[in-house]
Amino acid sequence: MEASTTAGKDRLGPEAEVVPAVTLTADAAEKIRALLEEDGRTDLKLRVYVTGGGCAGFQYNFAFDEKREEDDFAVEWGGVTVVIDPRSLPFLAGAQIRYEEDLSGARFVVVNPNAASTCSCGSSFSTCSQSEG
Repeated sequence: MEASTTAGKDRLGPEAEVVPAVTLTADAAEKIRALLEEDGRTDLKLRVYVTGGGCAGFQYNFAFDEKREEDDFAVEWGGVTVVIDPRSLPFLAGAQIRYEEDLSGARFVVVNPNAASTCSCGSSFSTCSQSEG
C-alpha cells in the first residue's frame, strides 16, 4: 500500500526524506473508511495522539478531526488521512495500527516499536526512557 506524507513546512528542509510515522494495515484503513462513510463524513481525518495516563504511563487516543494543524505530520494510507501532532510523533514513529476481530470482539491495535512495555489491555504503554527512570 502506497503512502504519501507531509509535515509542517518549517520542520523539514526541501531535501528531507519523510518516513511514515504510522502505518495502517489494509483492514484498519478499510474499517476507518467504513466508519467515516457510515456517518457520511469521508472528509474527516484520523487524529492519532499520545497522552499521559493509563496503567503503563502513556495511552493512545484516536479521534476524527475536520482540520489539520500547520505543524501536524500527515500520512495517507488506503484513502485514510492520519494526522499526528508534533508532541506525539516521537512516541508513534514506526507504529502500525491494525484492526482485529476475534471471539472477544473487534478493536484497533497499535504495534509500537517505541513501547518498552504495554498494559494487559493494550491501550497504554511505557517507553524505554520512562521504564529506566
